[in-house]
Amino acid sequence: MPLNIDIQQILLHLLNFAILFTGLYVILYKPVKEFMEKRQEHFKEMEEKAEAAKSDAEKLKKQYEDKLAASDAEISEKKSKAEAELGAIRKDRLEKAEADADKIIRDAKDTAEREKKRIIRSADDEAKDIIAEAAEHIVNSSLSDNFDAFLRDAERGKQ
Repeated sequence: MPLNIDIQQILLHLLNFAILFTGLYVILYKPVKEFMEKRQEHFKEMEEKAEAAKSDAEKLKKQYEDKLAASDAEISEKKSKAEAELGAIRKDRLEKAEADADKIIRDAKDTAEREKKRIIRSADDEAKDIIAEAAEHIVNSSLSDNFDAFLRDAERGKQ
């Protein structure tokens, strides 16, 4: 043994190493392996949950997009219906306004015709009054001239 290596020492160290390795394997390897398996299962579950959540989110997104498309169609339909109703209301109001305007024009014409007839009657009455006054004046003046002449003749006859 030139290097002072004892085989018994080497075997003893190998035995100690084997006992240490076996002890550490039993004490540490199983718990670490179980911990790693649990951790792997935990991450696998998290991934599955994330996939499920993603799938649910995609379903919800599709539902919302479908609802949005349906509501857009409904809004478009209601808008066109409202425009049609507005057109009908506008047409009705225009027709009513035209009818009212025609009635106002007819009433104005009737009123103007009545006023014209009243003015003509009034003018006729005034003309009749003027003619009557003129005739009365003429009659009175000719009567008074005749009466004056009669009185003069009567006075002459007395004299």
